[in-house]
Amino acid sequence: MRTLRRVSSWLPLLQPPGSWRAAACCRLTAPPAAALRHKHPPPLLSRPFTVSLCRLRNEEDSSNTRTEEEEEEEDEDVPGDSEVEDLFQQHVPVGIGGQHNVFIVHPNVKWGSRKQHLTTAELMMAEAEGLVKTLDNWTVVDKIILSTKTPEKKRIFGKGNFQSLTERIRQTSGINAVFVNVDRLSPLSEREFEEAWGVKVFDRYSVVLHIFRCNARTKEAKLQISLAEIPLLRSRLKNEMANLDQQGGGSRYIGGSGETLYEVQQRLLKERELKIRSALEKLRRKRHLRRAQRKHKEFPVVSVLGYTNCGKTTLIKALTGDRSLQPRNQLFATLDVTVHAGQLPNHVTVLYVDTIGFLSQLPHQLIDSFSATLEDIKYSDLLVHVRDISHPETVNQKENVLNVLKDLQIPDRLMSSMLEVHNKIDLVDNYQPAEPDALLISALEERGLDKMKTAVEEEVMKSTGKHVLNLKVDLSTPQLSWLHREATVQDVQVNADEGTAVVKVIISAATHGRYKKAFEGR
Repeated sequence: MRTLRRVSSWLPLLQPPGSWRAAACCRLTAPPAAALRHKHPPPLLSRPFTVSLCRLRNEEDSSNTRTEEEEEEEDEDVPGDSEVEDLFQQHVPVGIGGQHNVFIVHPNVKWGSRKQHLTTAELMMAEAEGLVKTLDNWTVVDKIILSTKTPEKKRIFGKGNFQSLTERIRQTSGINAVFVNVDRLSPLSEREFEEAWGVKVFDRYSVVLHIFRCNARTKEAKLQISLAEIPLLRSRLKNEMANLDQQGGGSRYIGGSGETLYEVQQRLLKERELKIRSALEKLRRKRHLRRAQRKHKEFPVVSVLGYTNCGKTTLIKALTGDRSLQPRNQLFATLDVTVHAGQLPNHVTVLYVDTIGFLSQLPHQLIDSFSATLEDIKYSDLLVHVRDISHPETVNQKENVLNVLKDLQIPDRLMSSMLEVHNKIDLVDNYQPAEPDALLISALEERGLDKMKTAVEEEVMKSTGKHVLNLKVDLSTPQLSWLHREATVQDVQVNADEGTAVVKVIISAATHGRYKKAFEGR
């Protein structure tokens, strides 16, 4: 990868501490940092992995940056922009775009396996409102929390509650959509509700997926969204065919092909799904190659994760000084995992991975479609879990994040060493953490960052088995080129009179052993 080759070629030119700052600037649609503190929305998502151009900046902080996609040569095996865009724009679910005045219905399950124990119906309703308000041209007109003992039934509610709900929806002027705050509605339930209420009906899956579509930027984000839309398209197709059957046209054969209209549509969706999966597999192989190249150059990788709007991007901006990052107070503002270079107190360069936020009750089909983009977390050297401790559901959010990490089968070594960072302490008076090892910070005000950097440094050096060494080399031998090839060179101080140099390197014990065997044993 051209970007990583450039990074490695720059490292020998690093000046002593204080004269440079590394920052990788990523394409990231973002919002005002100050706004990040006040809204409390929710998510798990995953964004496609885009390593951005890592460019050294001098004290004047000139910023001439381009993304990796602009820098790297197009790989012939990777799907092109036009191919991805064609797949992204084909068979877009109809009815969800445009302007919607929404009535939100939250079924409050009283008991059973579907009852939520770590939150309240009011907070879940607030989360649903946050989802709707994320979308342009969507407005919450009215809302209701309605108890149910039968969430598995076609109408979800009992006969009496359903009748009263129907009357209220019909009497509410101006609405043209109802958002039922459940993971997924069956095609039968969706059709039943639309016939009863006379407006379009959405579930959590369709709303979250539409938010994803509105924020997709990279190839992988668009392909993952297109894949996640397949179940939604199949559900809509079933409803359309049921309507045709009622009119006597659903079973007609097409042009003597022996296939019904429903079978033709199902076949086309299956072919589209196979194309999308093939394209995603090509991008996955490319991402694997990038990861291998970073591993070869021994860049420690720190993955920063947490609930949406916990302040991950703001924190990375504070840690790296990357002014191009402008965090937005918006759910799912970006779906792209991005990488930014920063410096630890011992002047070791690390790559901070800004992962997509997590969401409570993310529909399982979305987890399945997007978990692949969190694959790189498994190969990190350290995980940093950022929590918004000002949020009323901070404990529940932590549980959601840990449950997702468990589902992703994150290695025990990463889970046991994971740092927990309590962010937004500026919004809580006299905050006292329940977890004794938690790191207390305000990313926005850049409070507590020195202590956090020290903790990251200790864990990174421990997990990688690397050390920072100053090695004296003879410039008439291949020692220096060997270190450039096999380790990460941080600094070179040349003594021209002696024909030697003192080289500061990040090097593992195994690599140092090979170095000594190759040169010091002579």
